[in-house]
Amino acid sequence: MTKRTTTAVVIGLGLVTLSACGSSDSAGAGDSKTVTLVSHDSWAVSKSVLEDFEKQSGYKVRVLKDGDAGQAVNKAILTKDNPQGDVFFGVDNTLLSRALDNGLFQSYEAKGSDQIVQQYRIDQDRHRVTPIDSGDICVNYDKAYFSKHKLAPPASFDDLIKPAYKNLLVTENAATSSPGLGFLLGTAARYGDDGWPDYWKKLKANGVKVVDGWEQAYNDEFSGSAGGKKAKADRPLVVSYASSPPAEVIYAHPKPKTAPTGVASGTCFRQVEYAGLLSNAKNTKGGKALLDFLIGVKFQDDMPLSMFVYPVRETAQVPEEFVKFGPQAKDPETLAPAKIADNRDQWVKSWTSLVLK
Repeated sequence: MTKRTTTAVVIGLGLVTLSACGSSDSAGAGDSKTVTLVSHDSWAVSKSVLEDFEKQSGYKVRVLKDGDAGQAVNKAILTKDNPQGDVFFGVDNTLLSRALDNGLFQSYEAKGSDQIVQQYRIDQDRHRVTPIDSGDICVNYDKAYFSKHKLAPPASFDDLIKPAYKNLLVTENAATSSPGLGFLLGTAARYGDDGWPDYWKKLKANGVKVVDGWEQAYNDEFSGSAGGKKAKADRPLVVSYASSPPAEVIYAHPKPKTAPTGVASGTCFRQVEYAGLLSNAKNTKGGKALLDFLIGVKFQDDMPLSMFVYPVRETAQVPEEFVKFGPQAKDPETLAPAKIADNRDQWVKSWTSLVLK
């Protein structure tokens, strides 16, 4: 996952990561056999699962990746009158209000929506978006570092500002990165409108390092990741995902019996991603079929090991590695979409002034 700069790990073996294929003309008006999915760069699906959908539906799926989540959403809004595709996947709860307020999606209640976990269902009167996956943005820690230094890893936001953890944390820019923004929103949920700025002042004084995106933070700066070990990274704490530890196990050769990284469970913010039928989609029939597929059993079962996120369908299967090494937080921080909509831009502006200047 980029992550998103929104997923938590480089997409791995046995999976196909799809880029825009075919010419733009192939998805034009009148081509009822091609349906185009616009997404952030972290979209992935097993080849066999996608081929099965194409065979059963009769549609050829064209995937257009359009950068990280924020970039992809903004571009989709700018091109909404003449969209690049039929379905958009990857707008999350931190950016959802921006998409809805700009009329990005038209109404469609996907088949199987009644199987979605109740807490993720929103916009029930208009059905402009369908929940597809969820994940927790959390601080990850390098187990070897804390064992070597005989120091307990942090467990909460409060711990991160203690002197024992000075100069250990790297996070992403809240203005340019989805996990960075999620971490900011987590602190706003935890400390309130008036308390989060003071918390960030303390975090800055305690030596937090800020980089542009997840890829740099996790693979270049974090000592616990496979990439960080190669880069001789020196930060044992990073803002990433609860699903990052199982990824470290799954892609390791040989596979370790335990994950080399852990999650500070008291630092998690719940992220939910949605998909929707674009307002001026040329192939609405194909777009509806694709949305049905995204919430269907086969895609939902495949998704965890494709994009390292959790399914939202109640009956979907969660891989053993997720249960063992990356369970979802029991009590993550959350914010209502309306609360995020009312405050996001000002919070990011204030955060930038506090932390980067």
